Amino acid sequence: MDNGAKRQQVAGTQSVARAAHLLRLVTSAGDDGMPVAELARRADLTRPTAHRLLSALRHEGLVDQDDRTGRWMPGPELYLMGSVAASRYDITGIARDIVRSLAVRTEESAFLSVRRGDETVCLLREEGSFPIRSFVLSEGVRFPLGVASAGLAILAFLPPHDVDAYFERHPGLDREWGASHREARLRSRLRETTERGYAVNPGLIVEGSWGVGAAVFTREGHPQWALSLTGVEFRFSPERLPELGRTLLAHAHQLTTRIAATR
Repeated sequence: MDNGAKRQQVAGTQSVARAAHLLRLVTSAGDDGMPVAELARRADLTRPTAHRLLSALRHEGLVDQDDRTGRWMPGPELYLMGSVAASRYDITGIARDIVRSLAVRTEESAFLSVRRGDETVCLLREEGSFPIRSFVLSEGVRFPLGVASAGLAILAFLPPHDVDAYFERHPGLDREWGASHREARLRSRLRETTERGYAVNPGLIVEGSWGVGAAVFTREGHPQWALSLTGVEFRFSPERLPELGRTLLAHAHQLTTRIAATR
């Protein structure tokens, strides 16, 4: 391959990566949509570049623009693609009753998240009966692996070389998420997670809002999903935390077993 072809290949790869990043940002905004200026800022693109890519995605039906507000939102083609992919990748149908049981048993808000690249995406939320709730997580919300308890649980059970590669790709997590997300401190929490079996997030995203997460595995043993609980700090006391952890791990094991039997 000559140098010109190599440059063209790299440029094309970069455009695909930028467009994919914009797609993820648009879908994370849901029905509310997101203005182009905010999309450009979050994607670290100039506004003209972001608009050009969004216009190309709109032409393919992957995004749409509200004529009144100008905000960008998911397009109809994404729905069709998602419907086809759901038969292979969506486990919400077999997980919903387990997530609901977790919420009932603990009285806390319970969630199912899935790994997508270097992030987790929340797929399901079930409210617990306890009247004070945490609203850090809801359907469609994304976090980098290692930030929320679900992502920390998944990252902890990845092979060591995958963990090393993740930190190489994301050297500045602490700049966005605070000093508690420096690599050394994250690695310490990863070790604690593997020893304990479940991850604990002691209010590191929103002060006073705690979370615990447990990995859910594919038939081949890969951590692909996570169950998690969130709530206010006093509900995750040292006396109650082990009980929550055992209940969480039992439900995660149940879902792992069900996935292995059905996929």
